[in-house]
Amino acid sequence: MATNTGLKNPIETKQNTQSGDAGAAATPATGAAAVEGGVPKVKTEKELEKERKKAEKEAKFAAKKAKSAAASPAEGDAAAAAAKKKEKKPKAEPAAEVEVEYVELTPPGEKKILKSLDDPEYKAYNPIVVESAWYSWWEKEGFFEPEYGPDGKVKPEGVFVIPAPPPNVTGALHIGHGLTIAIQDTLIRWNRMLGKTVLFLPGFDHAGISTQSVVEKMLWKKEKKTRHDLGRPKFTALVWEWKEEYHTKIKNQLKKMGASYDWNKEAFTMDEKLSKAVVEAFVRLHEDGIIYRANRLVNWCCKLNTTLSNLEVDQLQLEGRTLLSVPDYDEKIEFGAITSFAYLIEGTNERIVVATTRPETMLGDTAIAVHPDDERYTHLHGKTAVHPFIEGRKLPIVLDTYVEKDFGTGAVKITPAHDQNDYEIGKRHNLEFINILNDNGTFNENVGPLFAGMKRFTARRVVVEKLKELGLYVEVKDNPMTVPLCSKSKDVIEPLMKPQWWVKQQALADEAIKAVRNGEIKIIPSVSEKDYFRWLENTQDWCISRQLWWGHQAPVYYIHFEGQNVDYAEGENWVSGRNEEEARAKAEKLYPGKKITLEQDPDVLDTWFSSGLWPFSTLGWPENTEDMEKLFPMSVLETGWDILFFWVARMIMLSLKLTGKVPFTEVFCHSLVRDSEGRKMSKSLGNVIDPLDIISGTSLQNLHDKLLIGNLDPKEVAMASKYQKFAFPDGIPQCGSDAMHFAFCAYTTGGRDINMDIKVVHGYRKFCNKIYQATKFALMRLGEDFVPRENGEKTGEETLVEKWILHKYTKAAEAVNKALEERDFSGATTAIYQYWYSELCDVYIENSKPLILDGTPAQKRSAQDTLYTCLEGALTMIHPFMPYVTEELWQRLPRRPTDTNPTITKAAYPRYNPTLDDPSSEAAYDLVFSVVKAIRSLASEYGVKDDIKVFVQTFTAFTYDTITAQTPSIVALTKGLEESGLVVLDGTTPPPGGCVLNAISKECNVYLLVKGRVDVDKEIDKARAKLTKTEDAVKRIEKLVGAKDYQSKVKKEVQEQDRGKIEDYKKEAETLREVIEKFEGLRA
Repeated sequence: MATNTGLKNPIETKQNTQSGDAGAAATPATGAAAVEGGVPKVKTEKELEKERKKAEKEAKFAAKKAKSAAASPAEGDAAAAAAKKKEKKPKAEPAAEVEVEYVELTPPGEKKILKSLDDPEYKAYNPIVVESAWYSWWEKEGFFEPEYGPDGKVKPEGVFVIPAPPPNVTGALHIGHGLTIAIQDTLIRWNRMLGKTVLFLPGFDHAGISTQSVVEKMLWKKEKKTRHDLGRPKFTALVWEWKEEYHTKIKNQLKKMGASYDWNKEAFTMDEKLSKAVVEAFVRLHEDGIIYRANRLVNWCCKLNTTLSNLEVDQLQLEGRTLLSVPDYDEKIEFGAITSFAYLIEGTNERIVVATTRPETMLGDTAIAVHPDDERYTHLHGKTAVHPFIEGRKLPIVLDTYVEKDFGTGAVKITPAHDQNDYEIGKRHNLEFINILNDNGTFNENVGPLFAGMKRFTARRVVVEKLKELGLYVEVKDNPMTVPLCSKSKDVIEPLMKPQWWVKQQALADEAIKAVRNGEIKIIPSVSEKDYFRWLENTQDWCISRQLWWGHQAPVYYIHFEGQNVDYAEGENWVSGRNEEEARAKAEKLYPGKKITLEQDPDVLDTWFSSGLWPFSTLGWPENTEDMEKLFPMSVLETGWDILFFWVARMIMLSLKLTGKVPFTEVFCHSLVRDSEGRKMSKSLGNVIDPLDIISGTSLQNLHDKLLIGNLDPKEVAMASKYQKFAFPDGIPQCGSDAMHFAFCAYTTGGRDINMDIKVVHGYRKFCNKIYQATKFALMRLGEDFVPRENGEKTGEETLVEKWILHKYTKAAEAVNKALEERDFSGATTAIYQYWYSELCDVYIENSKPLILDGTPAQKRSAQDTLYTCLEGALTMIHPFMPYVTEELWQRLPRRPTDTNPTITKAAYPRYNPTLDDPSSEAAYDLVFSVVKAIRSLASEYGVKDDIKVFVQTFTAFTYDTITAQTPSIVALTKGLEESGLVVLDGTTPPPGGCVLNAISKECNVYLLVKGRVDVDKEIDKARAKLTKTEDAVKRIEKLVGAKDYQSKVKKEVQEQDRGKIEDYKKEAETLREVIEKFEGLRA
């Protein structure tokens, strides 16, 4: 059975497509879709996605075979390209790749000076040219600011607000941010074009731990100094300098990507307004008892010298003994092993054996626990063991049901100050909590003189050696375990007792759960909603203290009493205040008449505390601002699923508590971007890509050079360089912002991960070129004097192909709007791509040529009006996905008399128009186009390039009349076919001998005359192979239809489709037998 072309992927080549002016410099994309019932089969989203993935794989294969995967846009179909290769003709440079030196003459902020499209720099699509000058004009004109109604209120169409997840000022953005911007800006531009009051709110995060860490590394690398050498004021001043530098870089990246932010509302988590909100939130929560002081175990990073939340700790799973690199150790340290050793029972020679994965922690042991029912240790109840290294320390044998008596020896060493489980046992039995660690990971004086000052993992080795010397060592063996690592420094986390500030979570979490369950907030996709519930239902109190210098210093003060000892762990002697005066007033009220002094806590707050206030602090909270009144709650919070707990859940909890409202009504969690090999982005792997390098292109050497700018060590630089050489042997090709924007949306299918391939992005640059060339061609066909009608409604003068494209236009608008409403970005880009490429460019623009050039004045005007409506609509439809090229081209189109919009960013977005919906015309022209594709397929298959002779056999009056009337359209779309070469037959008239068949359906067959032009024996073999496949298809479907429960379980419409398929296949088989018979006659 012959196949028809259908949408596939932009990086593939078009097959058997009539080339013309509109597509001469483009490389179109088509795939294969079976034709059944006379019209192209409508592919499901799943099929389209499957084809896209297949195309990506093919692109990778092609890239390995040749350094450049781009075929010359002028080469036409795949067969023609193959023929050119055989002829060894020089390969033409694609027009999309032509680099012309361009100098922008438009002053910044002014509307772009549009040069003639005939100028050299405008002849081919060039993103440098197209994307120049527009952003500064958009910004200066205030097109991105919220637009209110004449009464100053939100417009009747509604309000739509997205707060940008504030990027960290730690460094430049990467392509993960590119994905975020693409999705968010698409939604923003779409809603703006729908006429709503829209705000896209920009901002930046101070990123306490990350920023301080990179600045400390930079300081050491450049000056061999630590922050302590500088002191807090000078060091924080240095961080502010870093912030300003990278804030400028990031802002430039965001503008290059076309993000339509209202920069008047730009926020930074440590600016005055947001800092005020942080202080207000802390004080309110402290006064309500939600924030409290407690001395308990925290996750301590010795490298960064700070506490971390559970979410900032990575869990490394080990199957057994493994050597790991640990910061500040030259040698690797062994983990995944369990060491057994013995304690002596006081006053006896009896030993009790315990085991641990952290032998060094035995220096902090204060007890040994056994199960109360374990008869092996009944005689030891009430006894004590003696510590072998610390004089005078005795370890009571305590009874606790936590101990598993059948696991190991049934005896457990207890280190209450350095293990979470032991901490709970220590509280139950009122044990001594002995901290043995200094903040930098060395041991303190509590471990005795032998180990004091020793590094923790050095002590691990020495402890085992000393146990062996004393005869107390038993054994060491493999032990599967989890090693907690700092997500920033990769240091091994130590549980450590620290007095810190905590936020009670459960009551806040209950309200946050309720807000989602009752529908106030919708979380997409559903898997993320399940994760959200699971985490909040098992949440723990949140430690918000951080031992850093960069961040919001906790607005809480310790009360010093004259002549009394200091106990910073005690929560009662702390007061919070919006300023020191307020705190002092609180202290004096608590302790009237006492002489006191105040000391502010030097710790700063967790970055996520200030980020948790983002949706309302950016709008002016705690003040009752106009923005809070009109724009809060916000509409959508779009972010990666990986920070659903870090950030999203906390924003919801804090907003409900502090404002009484949800912060937003929808959460959309996008996928995480990985490299083409599926690996997580990492600077040390070399796969972190600057979006500007995709937009502008860059060399391999430049990629290598960028590795030297950061804080990577030489080994990491070498590993990263190796990957870059493998992944980008020729550097990164120039793709442009629009291609990147569109590609990211096309990649967003709802899965958890995206394996990003630059070749796919570059493929969409070719799509930009197609749009560019098609619009240039259309402008030529419209002419300089063309004035559009007041609207795009039908006039009644439209030809069949005009009715068809208007139908396709309104159905595309319907599909795209529906997909965006459902956050189906892949579906939206597929619908737009299908309309632009396969319908507007490949069919209507080609088919309109004879109407505009050779038609009557009425036909010409109607064809031009339709061309304008469908082209202007196509540009506005794709604008949210490709802002730059659409503005560049839209500005060159004439305006309708009533259209006063100065920019496409404010143009009305296309909507479904029922008056253009014409399924009967669609069916009629789909039949015509299926004939075109059938002719192309046969001509390509049999190598017939000119003087094509075709016979279209029809079996219904409708088919006969349609094909006869549309013969000029078929000829216009088929290279090598003249009108005299196409003959329409009725069902009773057989085609002449020497023809090959493409059986479109039971209503229509297409025959190509090949007598004298092909190898007859070879064609007989082909026809027999087709016949076998067709007969097999009949058997397969008949078996399916005859299956048990088919009638009861399969939908009626599917059953009808299956019956139609059987009929079509049988008809095709009958026709193929006739073809074989005729070829046999030729051979005879």
